[in-house]
Amino acid sequence: MSKLRARELGLPFPGITGPNNAITDVPGIQVGYKTLINNDPISPARTGVTAILPRGRNNTPQPVWAGMFALNGNGEMTGTHWIQDGGYFVGPIMITNSHAVGITHHAAVKWTIKQYQEAWQNNHLWAMPVVAETFDGVLNDINAMHVSEQDALDALDNAQPGAISEGNVGGGTGMIAYDFKGGTGTSSRLIEIADQTYTLAAIVQANHGIRPWFTVLGTPVGKLMPNNRIHALHEQGSIIVILATDAPMLPHQLKRLAKRAALGIGKNGSPGGNNSGDIFLAFSTANEQDLPQLSGPIRSMECLNDEVFDDFYMAAVEAIEESVINAMVAAEDTPTFKQPGDKICKAIDVQSLSSIVRTFHSIP
Repeated sequence: MSKLRARELGLPFPGITGPNNAITDVPGIQVGYKTLINNDPISPARTGVTAILPRGRNNTPQPVWAGMFALNGNGEMTGTHWIQDGGYFVGPIMITNSHAVGITHHAAVKWTIKQYQEAWQNNHLWAMPVVAETFDGVLNDINAMHVSEQDALDALDNAQPGAISEGNVGGGTGMIAYDFKGGTGTSSRLIEIADQTYTLAAIVQANHGIRPWFTVLGTPVGKLMPNNRIHALHEQGSIIVILATDAPMLPHQLKRLAKRAALGIGKNGSPGGNNSGDIFLAFSTANEQDLPQLSGPIRSMECLNDEVFDDFYMAAVEAIEESVINAMVAAEDTPTFKQPGDKICKAIDVQSLSSIVRTFHSIP
């Protein structure tokens, strides 16, 4: 039986969500996973790949307008130099572990060439996929490099719309958040602007924070749940945040939106630690058009007025906070690999979490 999500536990997260409370509530987006788990005592695999298709399985390559921000750059997200300068990317977004970036990038290039075969054969085009990572070496034998090209291709092939799994899945399989088992989480918000309903959503790979920092809706949960810690003093992880919307936004607006992810992860208590790669990408599926290389000299784009963006900023902060908690409440206990003695990275006790937060907020 699937676990209850954060809202279903009675945690009073604000905002109106889409039907799945997931990044796939943004029309056209598909998400797929390849999860690798074996408990070999010598070289365990607890890792995987997450694939996000911003435009689904469209066979025509189109720019996906984007902006990025690194709160703390102790990590990797490929393709971001051109996102900073050109304001867009083409193809999938992949999230995996730190040592699997290369093979996942290789697979994403292969998928892109095949998916857009006609355009790649008939034109001088190249692929610069977005591949991000966090470190899962505490729970997974990361140096064994378990992720293969086929695993990354499988994640892409598995991508689908609708409700998606959370916790120990895909790239989030071996991740730790606030000394509890972390992983993959998602959430969405609906926003009304000038009689038009837009969706803004997040998906996170949560592998960050230490227990004393952990806060949920203003409640100092970490200080009230101090047992079974994995990290003694220092953070050893990162968080990747992907924000998506169907609202029309220009690249500079999306960069400003990506910056708000820092406030989103801060809601759960993280200051953006030195060892944490806190890297954020925001993209819009609006303004579908041909690649610049295949277009004429004049281009036009529709965009929202900056003056209405406060609702999007708040939605981003709220969705990210909820995504992190969704990742944690869906997660499952996982044995450690690189820890003295036989330890278990425990998933958060959801009943204790619910009781603490509800009591703090005086919810019956």
